[in-house]
Amino acid sequence: MNIMEVDTVRLDEKKKAVVIIDQTRLPGRIEFLELKNAEEIWRAIYLLQVRGAPAIGVCAALGLYVLAEQIKEEDYEAFWARLKKVSDYLNSSRPTAVNLSWALERMERCLEIYHFNGGEDDRAGWLFCLHEEALKIYAEDIAVCRRLGEYGMSLIRDGDGILTHCNAGKLAAVRYGTATAPIYVGMEAGNHYRVFCDETRPLLQGARLTAFELQAAGVDTTLICDNMSASVMKRGWVDAVFVGCDRVAANGDTANKIGTSVLAAVARQYKIPVYVVAPTSTIDMRTASGDDIVIEERKPEEVTEMWYSERMAPEGIKVYNPAFDVTDHSLIAGIVTEYGIARAPYAESFRDIFAGKEACGGDPLVQN
Repeated sequence: MNIMEVDTVRLDEKKKAVVIIDQTRLPGRIEFLELKNAEEIWRAIYLLQVRGAPAIGVCAALGLYVLAEQIKEEDYEAFWARLKKVSDYLNSSRPTAVNLSWALERMERCLEIYHFNGGEDDRAGWLFCLHEEALKIYAEDIAVCRRLGEYGMSLIRDGDGILTHCNAGKLAAVRYGTATAPIYVGMEAGNHYRVFCDETRPLLQGARLTAFELQAAGVDTTLICDNMSASVMKRGWVDAVFVGCDRVAANGDTANKIGTSVLAAVARQYKIPVYVVAPTSTIDMRTASGDDIVIEERKPEEVTEMWYSERMAPEGIKVYNPAFDVTDHSLIAGIVTEYGIARAPYAESFRDIFAGKEACGGDPLVQN
């Protein structure tokens, strides 16, 4: 099976299940998981079986609809209370990725608006509302990533060398991805690029996922260890760095997979532009700066034992294992959104971006 021909996250209408590619099995095996209860969805997000900000958001939206189908209360207040409880539970799985809370809040708001604006005030009507909103979020993700690719492609030329970190590719969204979208859209236009993938310690998303999907797509791909980025930059092999992110603060600071800030600092040394590719759903204007972003810390076993046949660190050693770091806005040449490219000063640029979004009615398919 070609991984590029299937959606990373989708809804199985007949089985009332969220179907995902289990990314913890890649690249060795392509396996699909059918998620039907709250614990399965929570674990899939927490254990990174589904990962990447856009994919997490879509999974959460589809998942909340699936779980709503299991709520039997016919009274709205009772139905809402059950739905809110399970939504809060799903939201606890990954605190840094704003798309998770964004998607769940959007589903909740949709139901509230439907109910209080006189929609069919029965369980069937509530489920219909949630079903349509979940599928809208799914379809929008595809359209948004396509637009990200079109804007991002304008920043690079045919034959350029691009460096990526972690996986902000097709596997991090439904299709196209975020940071890889310019590559895929550029390829559709007949362009070719040379891509260097950081392996991305400790979970190796670059080695296991980005290298895997780019190779499957026919991209000229070279895998490097994280500490090799300066070497390839110094040789002149890299023209631009493209990364995704899990949260953008109002001042343009971005939280992305651990190691991104190091990469951005090295790129500054070699005068290579760093572009963060982020749908507007990832921009959190309620967060003033990167200092206010909660950084998830993960289990020490990911550093000391995972991927090794034998333990690779002494017993009892202290481990610091943050999942993300914050890249200062001063190191970022531009933030690519589906409504245009934001540049410093970001607070002003974001206002223009959101004004354009409002002018389009929030529809990524409408050109502004």
